[in-house]
Amino acid sequence: MKTLKPYLMAAAMTAAIAVSAPHAEACSRVIYQGVDSLFVIGRSLDWKTPIPTNIYVYPRGMKKVSSDQPKHFSWTSKYGAIYAASYDGGITEGMNEKGLVINGLFCKGTVYNDDKASQKPQMSLSVFVAWMLDQCATTDEVVTLLKSSQFGVQGATFDGGTVSALHWSVTDKTGKSVIFEFDRGNINIYDMGDYRAMTNDPNWPQMTAIIDYWNKIGGNNMLPGTVSSPDRCVRANYFAHHVKQTADPDLAVATCRSVLANSSVPYSYEIQDQPELSTTQWRTYSVPYNLRYYFEIVTNPGYYYVDLNKVNLRKGAPVMKLDTSKTANLVGDVTRYLKVSKPFTPMY
Repeated sequence: MKTLKPYLMAAAMTAAIAVSAPHAEACSRVIYQGVDSLFVIGRSLDWKTPIPTNIYVYPRGMKKVSSDQPKHFSWTSKYGAIYAASYDGGITEGMNEKGLVINGLFCKGTVYNDDKASQKPQMSLSVFVAWMLDQCATTDEVVTLLKSSQFGVQGATFDGGTVSALHWSVTDKTGKSVIFEFDRGNINIYDMGDYRAMTNDPNWPQMTAIIDYWNKIGGNNMLPGTVSSPDRCVRANYFAHHVKQTADPDLAVATCRSVLANSSVPYSYEIQDQPELSTTQWRTYSVPYNLRYYFEIVTNPGYYYVDLNKVNLRKGAPVMKLDTSKTANLVGDVTRYLKVSKPFTPMY
């Protein structure tokens, strides 16, 4: 019986966290490290209902604003980028032409603003990811930009009043990664080091404690198997460290895809007393090495990618869009299916 004690303690720890957060917005993010400079950043978007998400490619040299409020600021994009825009109104994630990747995942414990937020220029969550991707080439540059900027966070609700409580992870072409979380006007920034997964609650310091606990047990002995945020993060981190490294970008994406699927919530999975439980709606795979951005809707028969090397990102080039509702049967390189488009309208 003594040999079971560590396992029972770990199971109790993750179960307690799952009970404290029954309404799970179950997004996951995985970093697969291949040979040399090959990295794949995989991400799942989980929600109780499908979230319509289209793909936009924006060129360099576009002027943008942070908010529709009187107190706002503007910037001009230094880099072209590809964005995933949910509801055609807010950027969930993206990758720029320098291979910088930024993803936002739900974190219900997030509190963005302090009492002085209304006195600061406003930053809408709908364009927050673009603000960073447009101006930064590396993770360090994102950290510098965040530390040197003062703003209050503004965000529209969606899907019947849901608040976009998020935390973010940033990875650049070298694999350097950070997670940052808002806490009442402060931005806490954490170097991910050798951790290779993130999910939702709890906050990052608490999550790493859970990962470290399970690492001592050893995933070849036992891994937590529920759909709770800590369990998914533990599984993803373990497998991301133990799959084989490859120098083949296509195989790297396939490997990352298998790890991410293992930490996703099966489509249509339900728990009777948890009506808000989220299931995986779509997954993405960003590859800074060759600037390919993969998109996978789980109900489609295949997945596809946009190759940023083949898109005109020069100043003055048009915005391009891929309407994912019309791509159910597409597989492979879909760059040629991008259409000239108006910029999306931010849901400030």
